[in-house]
Amino acid sequence: MVLGTVAVTGAAGSIGSWVRQALRGEADRVVLLDRVPLHKEAANEEVHTVDLRDASAVEVALSGADCILHLGGLPDEAPLDALLEANVLGTHHVLEAARRNGTGRVVLASSNRVTGFYPTQHLTGPQEPARPDGLYGVSKVAVEALGRLYADKFGLSVICLRIGSFEQAPTEPRHLATWLSPRDTVGYVKAALTAPVSTRFATVYAVSANARRFWRLPVEAELDYTPVDDAETHAGRIPGADTPGPQGAPQGGPYATPEFTLQHLRP
Repeated sequence: MVLGTVAVTGAAGSIGSWVRQALRGEADRVVLLDRVPLHKEAANEEVHTVDLRDASAVEVALSGADCILHLGGLPDEAPLDALLEANVLGTHHVLEAARRNGTGRVVLASSNRVTGFYPTQHLTGPQEPARPDGLYGVSKVAVEALGRLYADKFGLSVICLRIGSFEQAPTEPRHLATWLSPRDTVGYVKAALTAPVSTRFATVYAVSANARRFWRLPVEAELDYTPVDDAETHAGRIPGADTPGPQGAPQGGPYATPEFTLQHLRP
């Protein structure tokens, strides 16, 4: 299926760099945005150096896009004011640009860490209340809320992907539950970009088909993609893979510890 014009924010990041290669083979035009300079790698690519805090620049760069994959923002724990500016305000500018430009679909990069305090034994679905494991998770709860608002109030079609641990291969015991392979990443992104416009709003966990996963895989009514990779095939190379974790431990693992957030709070 030809995707038309696809815009990708945060295109210089690890996921953005991987996804752009897949999208340029299926889209008429791929518009790439990042605050660091990018270089064209294909004739159908267009690059923009844009700070997502600049609403006017974002609107101009996103004009003409049929759909947007919003990956830009701070990717980990940080002081709350920085997260609110980069993740929440930046997302607001992307959604507002989509509304003003008449864009058909926005796919927002959320995170599994919006529910990191559910216990590892609990298979968590996207409709359950948020339990963020840190300030980064809080910012992604707000990102999802903005997406819901723009869907409900302005009729924008928004899909939130709660992204797992994006790695070439799992490298630690937690990844056996949370791994998102590059192949499945592309699958989720394409499915979200091409979902029927009748999908006004959806939130799904983007995770590979890991036997030990913490999260419910999407059903066809939410997103028509079934992941194919399983972290279990790498378990033999991961130290501690066969050691059970503590009963009731949070899914966020080290991200849920007080120390992980205290370093970003005022002393």
